[in-house]
Amino acid sequence: MEKKAKLAEQDADLEYLRSTQRNLDKEQHQDKRDSLAARLRAGDREAAVELVDAYYEQIYLYMRRLGHDRQASEDLTQETFFNAWHHIGQLKDGKALNGWLYRIASNVSRLHWRKNKHTEVIGIEDIEMPRSIKSETDKIEHNEQLELLKNAVERLPMKLRQTIILHYMQQLTIAEAADAAGLNQGTYKSRLNRALKTLRKEII
Repeated sequence: MEKKAKLAEQDADLEYLRSTQRNLDKEQHQDKRDSLAARLRAGDREAAVELVDAYYEQIYLYMRRLGHDRQASEDLTQETFFNAWHHIGQLKDGKALNGWLYRIASNVSRLHWRKNKHTEVIGIEDIEMPRSIKSETDKIEHNEQLELLKNAVERLPMKLRQTIILHYMQQLTIAEAADAAGLNQGTYKSRLNRALKTLRKEII
């Protein structure tokens, strides 16, 4: 009993330390975002370079996952950052940075689809396998599940597809994803639930 109590105490202490570290990491990350946002609003061109360095890959993958081909995704990613710099006055603070940049990217993508209505939507790319999966059998099974999921997401209407991509693939919070989609949180959650229900029916 005494051993179990000591182990429980050690586990609790370890979890407390991990939780504290996570909170510190979040605070540091938020401080960086606030600083970057302030410098961007002040017209600091070095901050603009930092923004591109920090977000280029994310926005490019977002464009690919929305169904644009490689060349279009590169062009639209560049256009996103150009528009971000042009409309920098709209950025409120560091907390809004993710949602604000993804909203610009979403608008750039939407306008492209309107202008190119007959362009073929490309399949979703770059869904990575979690590193925790080790055995070959598990990898094969996981790959099959990912393929099913990927195909199901690709068949969703674009509005539902976007909600899944923003929250689950780009890993935005609900608040950031709703902002990126130009929706209030209640509407976004409702759309996300609808997308998940559709996916469950497709996969089961």
